[in-house]
Amino acid sequence: MSEQELRRHRCCFTGHRPERLGMPEAQIVLSQAVSYVAGAPKSNAACMAVFEALEAVKSMQTPQVPVHLKDAHYKSSARLGHGVGYLYAHDYPDHYVSQQYLPDELAEAVFYKPTDNGYEKQISAYLENVRAWKNDGKHQ
Repeated sequence: MSEQELRRHRCCFTGHRPERLGMPEAQIVLSQAVSYVAGAPKSNAACMAVFEALEAVKSMQTPQVPVHLKDAHYKSSARLGHGVGYLYAHDYPDHYVSQQYLPDELAEAVFYKPTDNGYEKQISAYLENVRAWKNDGKHQ
């Protein structure tokens, strides 16, 4: 685990520390978490993605969920095509499979646009790989 991942991990568990340590000792752990969060690279890309997705949905009639993603856990679901053709990503290389998850009306939409700040650089690189995998044949 990298130093950065370790700090994030510690920060996530900080919320439980005051309960277990009590005060005033917990002040040290809390101040370290606050320092980490204050100094961490910031981005509003995830928030902007949510806002864009909400706006897209508000501006159209409710689109149909792709049939292969519809619930297939009841008897007559197969007759309706529900779940037919669903590809389980974890059965494929890199745990990715080229499959449509958004409704047809939004199939080409891109809501999340990572920045070059912090961990989003790695997310951006991963998404570049995903775009390449869509056409490589082994992820289909």
